[in-house]
Amino acid sequence: MATTTKKTSKEAKTITIKLVRSTIGCTASQKKTVQALGLSKINQTKVMPDTPSVRGAVAKVSHLVQVEQ
Repeated sequence: MATTTKKTSKEAKTITIKLVRSTIGCTASQKKTVQALGLSKINQTKVMPDTPSVRGAVAKVSHLVQVEQ
């Protein structure tokens, strides 16, 4: 049984996501998206991989977060 490993580059692209607005008054879907990104408090930041799924989640709550490359 052979095991395979994914080849990853040493310099994987990442983005920094910062929650800048409260989720009070947002829809339940937007609150869950912010929570799924790992953000719970204002001014909290997370470094996430720059993948299409993360970019889509950020686009969904773009009015609540700030993104840095």
